[in-house]
Amino acid sequence: MDYFTVKLIHQCAVALSITGFFVRGAASLAGAGWVNSRAARTLPHLVDSVLLLSALTLAGLLHLTPDRAPWLAAKLVGLLLYIGLGVVALKPGRPVAVRAVAWVAALAVVGWIVSVAVTKNPLGFLAAVVGAAA
Repeated sequence: MDYFTVKLIHQCAVALSITGFFVRGAASLAGAGWVNSRAARTLPHLVDSVLLLSALTLAGLLHLTPDRAPWLAAKLVGLLLYIGLGVVALKPGRPVAVRAVAWVAALAVVGWIVSVAVTKNPLGFLAAVVGAAA
């Protein structure tokens, strides 16, 4: 596959993953029963597997490594934070307020990850804040 095809697959997987997380989180907080269905628990793993595989393929095609591309290292750190917050947000049994804060924080983190990817700046949209403070 060529670079542009892999990039398109990656971008589509990003959009599906974020949309799915948003919808599942909102539905979970609203008490919708379907979020505990087998499909709702399995489909995100399939989408995220495509997302990860396409990301690794892009990194390989571009010869990118986190030590040579600080923005990529920042995305990886953000991804770990997003996953952790997502687990808290979607885990039943935790107080709704805790889950809601984790859900909003996870969405903010994933927004930042996207901004890092677009700008190739490890600070992403935070660069404007840091620049304004300097």
